Parts: sequence; C-alpha cells; structure tokens
Amino acid sequence: MNRPLNYKLTKPDDSLAEFVYCFSSLQNLSASHEAVIIPNGKIDLMFSKTADDQLRISLLGLETKPKYARQDVSNFFSISFNPLAVEYIFRFPIADILDNGKLLPAGFWGFNPNDLNDFDTFCTKAFEKIYSLLPIDIDERKRKLFNLIQRTNGEGSIKEIAEAVSWSERQINRYFNQQFGLSLKAYCTILRFQASLPHIKGGTLFPQLNFTDQPHFIKEIRKLSGVSPKELFKNQNDRFLQFLVYDNP
Repeated sequence: MNRPLNYKLTKPDDSLAEFVYCFSSLQNLSASHEAVIIPNGKIDLMFSKTADDQLRISLLGLETKPKYARQDVSNFFSISFNPLAVEYIFRFPIADILDNGKLLPAGFWGFNPNDLNDFDTFCTKAFEKIYSLLPIDIDERKRKLFNLIQRTNGEGSIKEIAEAVSWSERQINRYFNQQFGLSLKAYCTILRFQASLPHIKGGTLFPQLNFTDQPHFIKEIRKLSGVSPKELFKNQNDRFLQFLVYDNP
C-alpha cells in the first residue's frame, strides 16, 4: 500500500528572506501518480538520493508551463529561491535552464548523502551556507524591482514598474532575459498566476487580481496549469504539488 504524501515547509528568517522563499521536504512522492509541477516564480535546488545511496543535487530553472514530476525521485529536500538569489547567491545565470534543470556536482555547497537523514539538520546547514554567501552590496534598482513585483503579485504595466524603480524597460528586460531566460512581463504573469492559487484552492473560481475578464482569467490559468480553474480546484489525486504550500484564504 502506498503511503500518503508527507510535506514539510520551513520559512527562513529575515536575514535570508530576500533570497530564500522556503526550505521544504516531500516524502513518498511515488504515491502521487501523475504529480504535476506548475509555475511559481521560484528557482529550486533539490537534494535527493539515488538508488545506490548517492547524493543527487539538481538546480531547476523557472517554469513557464506545467510539467510532470520525476517519478524516479520519491523523497527529496529542497531550497526554493527568489530570483534575486540567481545573481547574488548562485552568481551565474539560469537562462539556459528555463523549463528545465541541470545536475550540480555531488559535493555542491558541501552537502553529502547524510545531510538528507534529518530535515531540521538539513535546514540548519543550508541556512549557514547561504548566509555565508550573502552579498555585501546589492543593486538597489534590482532590490526595489523584486520587492515591488512580489508585493503587487506582478500587477501593473511594465512601464509603471520601470518608472517606480528608476530603471528603463529595455534594461530590465535585457536583465531578465540574460539571467532567467524570459521577459519581465512573462515573469509577472507567473506571479499573478501564483497569487491566484490560494483563491482557487479556496473555491474562488473568478478573477481576484488584475485580469481583464473571466475568459482571460481562464485562459491564463489553463496556459500555466494545463487545466481550467474548476479542474485545478478539484485537484484530483492531489496531483498539483504547489497546492501543498497554500492554506485556504
């Protein structure tokens, strides 16, 4: 008999909050048939063990469409990063892994297979490593940009956003495409979709954010999740994994 999904989430303290969204653990994923990952605007660093008990570390780029979770990974720990971490924590672009991922060296950041034996111990080690990588200086335009679009769930025009952070639309889009592989507008669409998920999970199947109308809302939800808001709400067999994160609003 398959065991139920076991999900844990820990938020970082304020010292990491600009860069880290959460630490999480998901066990018994194999019990969730056809588990689907939908875009959430985060970059995930995943830690799992192979069949021969070796550590596998994968960096997943931003997602712009739904995809099925890997069926050969049943248990994993994960660090979910905000986009500002790409330049200032990882210090290399991830444009080449949009809707994809890549394997990192097994000893990346000093982790080893034993670090996956206990989630709390893993979180402590991850916190200490990321804290040691915190930058001394951050471009204030970028800090303001990410704070603004996170706070507003990606609402507002790109022109309004650019004016608010004193950074040209052209420069912002060049930065987004070089670092992440997509435009600011595309990223904001993902943030608005993400912000809709708690409402949909709670049964609100009409727009709560800056969608033009109901057909536009349905079209965007279907584009990013693969199903209608109604089907997403039903979440048959708990297959949409991001729903594990959200409480009903």
